[in-house]
Amino acid sequence: MSLTVGFDLDMTLIDSRPGIKATWDALSAETGVHVDSDLAVTRLGPPLTEELAEWFPATRIDEAGDLYRSLYPDHAIDPTLPMRGARAAMDAVHAHGGRVIVVTAKHTPNARMHVEHLNLPADEVIGRLWAEQKGEALREADAAIYVGDHLGDIKGARTAGAVSVAVATGPIPADELRAAGADVVLDDLTAFPAWLDAWVSARR
Repeated sequence: MSLTVGFDLDMTLIDSRPGIKATWDALSAETGVHVDSDLAVTRLGPPLTEELAEWFPATRIDEAGDLYRSLYPDHAIDPTLPMRGARAAMDAVHAHGGRVIVVTAKHTPNARMHVEHLNLPADEVIGRLWAEQKGEALREADAAIYVGDHLGDIKGARTAGAVSVAVATGPIPADELRAAGADVVLDDLTAFPAWLDAWVSARR
């Protein structure tokens, strides 16, 4: 069986909160616009423009976004750590002869920096996609499973016709992930390899 599994990045594979907080603080210092970075990092998942709209007028969002993305490599890469079980979850896919793709709303070059810095075994990184847009990329890759922590990730899996595996490691509690239609809800990625083994076995 050919197997492709997609993973979200922020709060699924990586805990980027310290680095993103530092980037928001740097953006605030550069622009003079107050940003509550502690609040911003509780809402990770949606595209950057949605969070920028909470702090900047519409006329400044594009400019602020470009500046944020330029500040990101210097502030966000080093402080970011992998989530518990991230590498083992990706290795489990490869152990079944599968392919791992990272599909994220994050700016693609910055997402790749995280993957390379942490030596995460991704076969492909696809960025700047959210919710149903993720589903289009997953469908093109013929992904059977998509793993994420947000309601938008469930929408992406549904759009692709993929199994939605949700991990309760992000801003959305487990009961809300279930209510939103996740096929499987795990406490974190440490439970994923055993679940994947069972899923693959059931389809042989």
